[in-house]
Formats: sequence, structure tokens, C-alpha cells
Amino acid sequence: MYNLTKFLENFNSRQVSFQGDFSFNEPMSYHTSFKVGGPAELWIRPEGECFPGYTALLLESARQEEIPVFILGGGANIVVSDSGIRGIVLDTTGYSGLHSSLLGSPSESPESELRFRAGTSIDYAVEYAAGRGLSGLEFLAGMPGTIGGALWMNARCYDKEMADVVRDVQVLEDNKLICVSPNKEEFDYKKSPFQTRDCLLMAASFALQEKDPVLIKKEIEKNKSDRTAKGHYRFPSAGSVFKNSRVIGRPTGKIIDELGLKGTSIGDAQVAPWHGNIIINKGNARSQEILLLVELLEKRVKSELGFDLAREIIFVG
Repeated sequence: MYNLTKFLENFNSRQVSFQGDFSFNEPMSYHTSFKVGGPAELWIRPEGECFPGYTALLLESARQEEIPVFILGGGANIVVSDSGIRGIVLDTTGYSGLHSSLLGSPSESPESELRFRAGTSIDYAVEYAAGRGLSGLEFLAGMPGTIGGALWMNARCYDKEMADVVRDVQVLEDNKLICVSPNKEEFDYKKSPFQTRDCLLMAASFALQEKDPVLIKKEIEKNKSDRTAKGHYRFPSAGSVFKNSRVIGRPTGKIIDELGLKGTSIGDAQVAPWHGNIIINKGNARSQEILLLVELLEKRVKSELGFDLAREIIFVG
């Protein structure tokens, strides 16, 4: 059985350069949009230029010690167990901002291409591109989370997805930094090739188009207003609970609405009274209550319509 205190002491004694923060028994409710979840045994957030080297050594050392590692982005699409997460939670949000280059990328990139580190917040990336008159990321406006998380799940909205704009991705794989250029065919609805690949997303470049910044800003504000109108920000949540299904042919939220399930509660977890595909935390919801509510919705749709709902949110820990 591993001892995380001794592990960290031994690891740091190797004089590995570290900038950032760490904490034992860190409440995961601090790091998720749902504001639920028990403690991480050890939460570490390396920051800045030390991130690639420190992270590579940390992951390799943890592997050798058989210590589980959970990779955390913006925490916008997960529900952490009330009992927390065993092992190490590696928080990637300290590795953010512009990225100078990607291994294997052309030495000279077009001005319409931007590179961001994986921990960059989505809103920062969207606003940065808009300020330079580069269009293509507007569909993400107002979406919580990070660039790495959005790429990992192939975030989609307003008939556009990450696969449409990503060009190259830098990953840490087998303790090496490599650059991959995934084809759009490798992606699917809310799926990316990185979900089945044992790697850590480090940075990504995006092929964008020059456009009038005023028009880009209008599109951003329209999308943010639409999210606000749908109630995405009224209470802590993880956005859409279930994927939309081409088999069913109607938005999942509408299906749940038609079954009269809006407003259904278990404890402080509630199906949003205004949207059937959003579950909210009314104040003191527990992860178990959210899980029970998700299972209730799945059972009702299955029993009454014969369809299996596919979860978009991920239960971890």
C-alpha cells in the first residue's frame, strides 16, 4: 500500500523543480462546476514552465509506485464521489495561456493559427482569438472548463465541434512529448481519439479564419446569452447530463420534459425546472443523490420509451 506523504517527500528530495500548489485531502467540491465531491488524497497543481518536466517525472514515479493518478481539467463535466478520489489528482489548470510551439509542427505557422496550453480556460481562448480577429472558437463561448477537457471530449455546440478546428495536439505519452495531427474521421459525437489513448494532453493548435472582430464579438455574446437563457449559470451543474441520440431523434431534454420529470428532486439534486437535461445542485447536494437522480431518469426513459440514454457527465472516484 502506498504512502503519499512519503512519496511526495521522496519525489521532492530529487530536487525536481516545482512551482505551484499541492494539498492533502483537498475537497474536490472546490474544483468542479457541480460543487460536490469528497477529498483527493493528494491534489497537485504544477504551474508554468515547470509543468511538462515535473508532470512527466510525477506520472512515471506514480506508475512505478502503483499510485493511481486522475487528470483534472476544469472539472466541468464530472461528478466526484462523496468519498473522494484515491491517489493523486493532477490539476492541469496551472498550465495555461499561449503555447510557443508544438513538436513536429511547421516552424512557421500561419497567423490564423493559435496554440494554447491544455489548462487554458475556454473563455480565455475564445476571447484571445476574438481580440485578434480570428474566428472559429465562438461556439465554445460561455462553456466552462479547459481547452484540454474540451478537446478530450470533442466538445460540441451550435452544430460545431472541436474536431472542426483542431490542427495539431501535443501529448505526453510513454514519458515523451510528441505531436499528433488527428484526422476528423477519428472523432465522433462527444468522442475523441484521446479517450482511448493512454496520454496526457499538453497543448493544441487551432486553424482559424480571419474575420471582423466586431462580428466575432456579436457571435460570442449571442452564444453566451443563449446559455444564460437556458439556465446554465443559475445553479452549480455540469451542463447537459445526457448526450442527444440520433436514434431517438429528439433532444434528450425534450424527452425528459415530456415525461413530466422536470423539477424532480432527490435531496438537493434536482432536474432543472426549466430544462430536462440539466441537473442542478440546489445548495448541499451529494454526489450519491446526483447519481440516483441520473439512474431514475435512465430507468423512466427506458421503461416508457424503450431507449437507453447515454451519459455525458462522468462519475469519478
